[in-house]
Amino acid sequence: MSGFHHIHAVDLDTIDLSNLNRQFLFRRKHIKQPKARVAIQAIREFCPQTDATAQQANIKEPAFDVDWFGGFDLVLNALDNLDARRHVNAMCLAAGVPLVESGTAGYLGQVTVIHGGRTECFECQPKPAERKTYPVCTIRSTPSAPIHCIVWAKDYLFAQLFGERAESDEGMDAQEAAENSKELEQLRQESRALAQLAAAMGTDDFARQVFDKVFSSDIARLLSMSDMWKQRRPPTQLDFADMRRQVRAEFDPRHPDDHALLPIEDSFALFVHSAEQLAQRLLHMRQTESAAPAALAFDKDDDDALSFVAATANLRSHAFGIEQKSIFTIKAMAGNIIPAIATTNAIVAGMMVVQAILVLSRRISECHTAYVAYSSKRPRCIVREPLAKPNPACPVCRRRYLTLRVPDCANTTLGDVLDHIRALAGSDSDLKLGEDISVVEGRRMLFDPDFDDNLAKPLQDLGLVPGKMITLTSEDDSDVVPVILSIANTQHGSLLVEGFDSVPEFAPLPKPSSDGPAESESDDDAVVADDQLVVDTSGAIVLDDDHDAAAVSPTFSSKVEGISDELSKRKLDEISTHPESTPKRRALSDDDDDIIALD
Repeated sequence: MSGFHHIHAVDLDTIDLSNLNRQFLFRRKHIKQPKARVAIQAIREFCPQTDATAQQANIKEPAFDVDWFGGFDLVLNALDNLDARRHVNAMCLAAGVPLVESGTAGYLGQVTVIHGGRTECFECQPKPAERKTYPVCTIRSTPSAPIHCIVWAKDYLFAQLFGERAESDEGMDAQEAAENSKELEQLRQESRALAQLAAAMGTDDFARQVFDKVFSSDIARLLSMSDMWKQRRPPTQLDFADMRRQVRAEFDPRHPDDHALLPIEDSFALFVHSAEQLAQRLLHMRQTESAAPAALAFDKDDDDALSFVAATANLRSHAFGIEQKSIFTIKAMAGNIIPAIATTNAIVAGMMVVQAILVLSRRISECHTAYVAYSSKRPRCIVREPLAKPNPACPVCRRRYLTLRVPDCANTTLGDVLDHIRALAGSDSDLKLGEDISVVEGRRMLFDPDFDDNLAKPLQDLGLVPGKMITLTSEDDSDVVPVILSIANTQHGSLLVEGFDSVPEFAPLPKPSSDGPAESESDDDAVVADDQLVVDTSGAIVLDDDHDAAAVSPTFSSKVEGISDELSKRKLDEISTHPESTPKRRALSDDDDDIIALD
């Protein structure tokens, strides 16, 4: 209806009952159906002539590589977690595609435009992780509230069994370590014992071993500390065989009622089923991703992960005499979900369309960051400000993004890639990194002058397949701007690095200052006029998720005068913009606008 002719929606999730009251496309008959497909069906009813397609998938899958993103003119993003936002931010920078970033949280909302090299990217400003922490001994030994059991299930048990194990646990405050050193050492022994259970993963006995460890042996150890229970209700040991005998035949752990308070025997059945499913998935990852340590991350939209956390949290609550919660409530508590408001979502969606039209009309100088901020002290609820320039010290958008085309990742080694890069020295395709470079993928070191163990390994064995990115940094000159290579397929028979025509020239990185992050050279944060921007409207992307947790700027309250005290105290995930220079594109055409919705 707004003139977009080609729209592609990508969303991983299916429609839940709770989704019905925060938007205007889904109805009760659509529950359990893919969100993307139902949304596209609604679009077709409004505008039958629109070429709209849907895909139920995770936007971080390898299929969504730089070539895929590059097939669109614009990405519209409405994700609910930082990890996915950061991924799309980087992919749009690599593909040279503008991004309209957005989000809502209750009555708050924000929309902004990210254009490579011209505006802030999502990483230009830090995103402080404002997480509630709990004393580690309370979480693991003396829980007294449902949230204690949920944090234990998610940040301790799930992480130790299926995630990246660490001695310190996210979300748990261990400042009392010196005072509780003996207890903490016992807890570390528990963690090591859980790690040893990995050997049983995938066997019929895996769920029983985990259950006996955390609900029988560990509780028996706690009961042996009689002084601990003089003023508290002692926990109750749970027996695997007894619980199994109570399981109801009619209960299907594959389809639990999210809104019901499950009987404890149903929680037990859900625990067994989800533990076995997660174990099988992790084993499959280990077989297919031999290079990087296989690990699962908790995602509230992952049915197996949520079922495991909900079941174990309720089993622990039952053992400690604590109120149990429904899966839906646990999902909200574990995911730190702020309820979404349909009217806020509608306002933000409308503002996104306005910004999208401006970008596709080559009027980026008229784009802005807009905030929805209800306050009785203000005469209006929408406030806007100019788009900010890129942070010259940003570790993401202040990079040279190129594409590494690989004919066969199974037969191309990391050493082959480095040899090819060094062979480009002195040519027009010189990466100018010098002789000594380091190679990193995410937080994983793949190569540096003192570590060459991976040189002979095929890229596929290292987990480097289309859709992945590696960062190359000069070890000779710290002023050289690092290069990020997006791995993609090629029909040619040899390696190829391309994209040099779209890489901007960067000044040397600013030296760290004790006064804080480097500031832009100009006091004027507005984006300069975009007289020469040409946008190809053959594609655009929209990213969406089931929750609309807005990336509302933490500095919002200081930038927008007059916001109420209550609003200024709410710190939410920040929305930014992510720029990088965009390749030259053909002139705008009215007949081929494409939009894609991604999750």
